[in-house]
Amino acid sequence: MSDSTYNSEASNEDFEFKALEHAYNYRLSLIREFSKYLKGSVIEIGSGIGQMTALFRELKDISFLQCTEPDQRFSSKLREKFPDQPIFEGIARDIYKKDWDAIVTINVLEHIEKDQEELRVYFDLLKEKRGSLCLFVPARPEIYAPLDKDFGHYRRYTKKNLTEKLAHAGFIVESIRYYNMVGYFAWWFSFCFLKQRSFNAKAVIFYDKVIFPIVYFVESRIAHPPFGQSLIVVAKAVSDK
Repeated sequence: MSDSTYNSEASNEDFEFKALEHAYNYRLSLIREFSKYLKGSVIEIGSGIGQMTALFRELKDISFLQCTEPDQRFSSKLREKFPDQPIFEGIARDIYKKDWDAIVTINVLEHIEKDQEELRVYFDLLKEKRGSLCLFVPARPEIYAPLDKDFGHYRRYTKKNLTEKLAHAGFIVESIRYYNMVGYFAWWFSFCFLKQRSFNAKAVIFYDKVIFPIVYFVESRIAHPPFGQSLIVVAKAVSDK
């Protein structure tokens, strides 16, 4: 990426995009989780090549969607895919407009070395309208794998340390929970124990079509898991520190 605070070793974000490409039900579940908070003027931080952008563009309650992507390679692909989409080729702290209703950022914060400063930037963009931050990040440091490093991840989060960072930035956390407990074990086995350095497309497709819908139903309708592969968060910019 174009800023030194963003970690993109060997441009391996492409690995993540390829994995997400086959995970349609997974992407759709994030839309279901965040859609009620995505209204009015919304920023997508780290739009990549537009895999989530395509779904955000379908949400009728979003009156204006601003994509941001600091990597010129990815922003070029975004423009090819969505010629009419407003795209800011830069990072959050360079956005001059300060009255946003919501920010959504999926698998981005872990790429940023100074994540506490980044969260404060989000707060400043949202505080005028007391807007919502919809945040999705990798969880549990104990499953930080060689593949995480390949992806350019500085860290994986716990519920406690992410809650503290959000509070320090000025946010009040409305909801935070672990996500995809079965994925936690699959990640540990494949990438920590076996130390695989790439995704198996067939395995991703099978998991997304067969296993994940069951996991998501249980976690969203019956009981939230005590741990998981990721954390899903909604926080409000309602105080100033």
